[in-house]
Amino acid sequence: MNFYLQSLFIAIPSFIILILIEHFIAKIKGIKINQQEDMISSLSSGITNTTKDAFKISIVIISYTWLVDTITIYKLESLWLAILVAFIVQDFTGYWMHRLTHRVNIFWNRHIIHHSSEEFNLSCALRQSISETFKFSAILMIPAALLGIPVKIFMILGPIHLFMQFWYHTQLIGKMGVLEYIIVTPSHHRVHHAINPEYLDKNYGQILIIWDKLFNTFQEELEDVEPVYGTLRPVLTWNPIIINFKHLWQLIKDAWYTEKLIDKLKIWFMPTGWRPDDVSEKSPLEQVDNPFEQIKYKTKNSLILITWSWIQHIIAVVMMFHLFTVMNIDNPSLMNYLYGLFIFVHIFSFTTILDHKKYSIIIDFLKMLFGFLLLYFQGYTWFNLSGAFVACIIIYFILSFFVTINFYMKQRSAI
Repeated sequence: MNFYLQSLFIAIPSFIILILIEHFIAKIKGIKINQQEDMISSLSSGITNTTKDAFKISIVIISYTWLVDTITIYKLESLWLAILVAFIVQDFTGYWMHRLTHRVNIFWNRHIIHHSSEEFNLSCALRQSISETFKFSAILMIPAALLGIPVKIFMILGPIHLFMQFWYHTQLIGKMGVLEYIIVTPSHHRVHHAINPEYLDKNYGQILIIWDKLFNTFQEELEDVEPVYGTLRPVLTWNPIIINFKHLWQLIKDAWYTEKLIDKLKIWFMPTGWRPDDVSEKSPLEQVDNPFEQIKYKTKNSLILITWSWIQHIIAVVMMFHLFTVMNIDNPSLMNYLYGLFIFVHIFSFTTILDHKKYSIIIDFLKMLFGFLLLYFQGYTWFNLSGAFVACIIIYFILSFFVTINFYMKQRSAI
């Protein structure tokens, strides 16, 4: 098991504890920072991202390994100096890649999930992408490659750098004095997640705030402008898988229906949100023009459905960790991939019923059928589990389907 997956067994429980602490502190202070469906969506997004990353499903345009083997001209001997250089290069690269995902239409698709919540809390940090297909950030790491910084340093530093970005997704920590001039703080990141005109497309830094100040993208949080969170075009769903591809699907439709050939080509590389005039007039999209008039997405769900959704989420977490213990990380088998796909279908299913979608029954039926097929092809075992475990899994598949039918019928009758 690689360092990233090993670290998850520590990081994820730690994140959950911190999210619960934040939730209870906010309740004590009387501050509303989340809603149940939004938290379920955020945490489920974290599962999809982590599962996808475990399989390393991506196309590497240029790799850091190749750069080091090709262009190294001097090798730093000092380990601590190499770690320092690696950290600076990692953070510099993170700044520019982050900025790119905000500024270019096609790249926004890989980041929209992170900004899709209309709340701002620690669970939002776990809204990470599964639509990042092409990797090319190594091109910005040439300075490290020239100095021969080993790949292993980045393999360890990368997850640590990512996890260090968790803590500042909160409304409960104010400005932090002198640290505001050095590192990214909750105040800086509240600005970044806000859709207010004063705050839009600012503060791309990940650990160090100096990049924003150096490249003129810094904005301080203003006392008289309260941040409003979300996206200018609301995603209007709790389903993290749909959110991941919502913007891409819109680009595909616009590129197909626009009449001008030049617009079909340039739509992908124009500033985020740009649409050809003809499709924009024929098919206008819902947009937040005044952040303070934002109507947050909400579906009327019973306490029983919310509780059931939390149970479904816990089952997804258990399955993810079980997958990590049985899979061959270096050479995953077909059954490993199918297990990962089943987790995706599972999450798609229970977040669909939260959205009151008509096809929720169909999705859960397909999940049940998929589950039975996985059992059948493994000789009625479930990825090294057998006996009573399999009996419980079969009961769960059937129960989940009929519970979904029950919730669907209640939602239809309430219309």
